[in-house]
Amino acid sequence: MRITKLFPGSVRGGHAVPDRGSCIRGLFPLAALMLCLSTLSGCDRVTRYQTLSTLFDGVPNLPPVEELCREERDRSAQADQSGQNKQGAASAKDEPVVMVSHAPYAQKRCSDCHGADKDKQGGLIVPRQELCFVCHKDFLKGEFQHGPAAVGDCLACHAPHSSSNKALLIVKKEVLCSRCHKEERLAQAMHDRFRDKGIACVECHDPHAGRDRFFLK
Repeated sequence: MRITKLFPGSVRGGHAVPDRGSCIRGLFPLAALMLCLSTLSGCDRVTRYQTLSTLFDGVPNLPPVEELCREERDRSAQADQSGQNKQGAASAKDEPVVMVSHAPYAQKRCSDCHGADKDKQGGLIVPRQELCFVCHKDFLKGEFQHGPAAVGDCLACHAPHSSSNKALLIVKKEVLCSRCHKEERLAQAMHDRFRDKGIACVECHDPHAGRDRFFLK
């Protein structure tokens, strides 16, 4: 009987013995592909399309900009409704949920931010780090600038379309700064006293820019 090798290796006692090292190495591309697809599952639709179309042929094209915007609005509305349902179970002492929408988004002026070329700059009219300053030109006036604002990473604190928090913040202002600023602060005792009274950092500090390095108002 002729033994056919299914994997690289040798034949011992009439049986094919695969080379385990070669088998494991052969799984690396598959593992890398699975990791890539898993990572992309958390990306936005345009980023997924750009990545997949670079790696593979035959990836379906994205729909027209108008349809893409409509789908994004529907998805955001569903997410917002889900968030409201969860908060609806909170105690009556909590503030009622009031959705805040970015004006261009609420007025369906998608083209204010999004361009027709979905492959260019993530579908935006200018690079993301420059986009918000097309309208918000005065936010960085000051000798000292807050890191995220200085590099145009506005989405570190703000949602681009809608939010249940004022100023389109991604979380309540009372807890926003502590997401990044976990280090021991100057005048720790004083800050703890303010925090315990529910006073947010932005009551004293400008979140974008200021005249001194502490961004005091």
